Amino acid sequence: MKPKFSIITITYNAASVIEPTLASVAAQSYRNFEYLLIDGGSTDDTVAKAKASDIEFAHIVSERDNGLYDAMNKGIKLAKGDYLCFLNAGDAFHSSDTLERIVAAIPDGNSLPDILYGETAEVDDKRCFVRMRRLSVPENLHWKSFKQGMLVCHQAFYARRDLAPLYDLKYRLSADVDWCIKIMKRSENMVNVGFTVVDYLQNGLSLQNHRASLIERFKIMCRHYGVFSTVMHHIWFVLRAVIKK
Repeated sequence: MKPKFSIITITYNAASVIEPTLASVAAQSYRNFEYLLIDGGSTDDTVAKAKASDIEFAHIVSERDNGLYDAMNKGIKLAKGDYLCFLNAGDAFHSSDTLERIVAAIPDGNSLPDILYGETAEVDDKRCFVRMRRLSVPENLHWKSFKQGMLVCHQAFYARRDLAPLYDLKYRLSADVDWCIKIMKRSENMVNVGFTVVDYLQNGLSLQNHRASLIERFKIMCRHYGVFSTVMHHIWFVLRAVIKK
C-alpha cells in the first residue's frame, strides 16, 4: 500500500509562523502527497513565502472565505489523495520521516484503514517542546471514544477522503470535533500508528476563544452522545481535574 496524502494548510496572515510548516512538508522522505494551501486573502507575505518554498503545490488558493472551516471545506473539495491531513499554519510534521513511518504502520491487507492516528507534541513559538498533549490517544479508537474528550488531535487524525464529509459551518470553533466523530461513525478500521506525528503550535483559534469553544464542544457531544451521558462525563471531567490538583 502506497497511499497518497492530501496535506492541507489553512492560512490567513500567517507569514510569521508558516515557514516551519512549509519546511516540514518539503522535508518528508515519503513523496506520494499533494500539498494544498488555502489562504483567506492574506495581506502579508504568507502566499509569497509559500510560493518561494521548495514545494510543488497542487493548489494555492488565496481569496476571502467565511472562516477556518469554510476554508477547510475548500481544501476537501480540491483534494485528490487517499487521506486528508490538515496541517495548519504553525504546525509541523514531527520528523522528516513521519509520512513514511505512518505508511509503514499500515497493516497488510487488501484495503486501506479508514483512519490513521497518532500522538501530538505541543511546541511554543520558538519550536521548543512544551509537553505531550494532555489527552493520550487510545490504543483502540471508536466513535464513542470522544465521550472522554477529543482524544486525538485534529492534526494527528488522518481520514480517508472518501469517508469525510464537509465541516458543518454552524460550528465556528469546534467543527473539527463534530467532523471526526462523524467519520468515526462511518469507519470500521482505525489504526493507531504508535508514535508522535505532529508538532502542534500552542496558539490555535479554539485556544484564543477557549470558553466559547468548550460550550460548542459540549453541544456537539450532546448531539452525538445524548445530554445525560454528556453531562455525566463533564461532571467526571471536573472531579478528575480536582483530584489531579
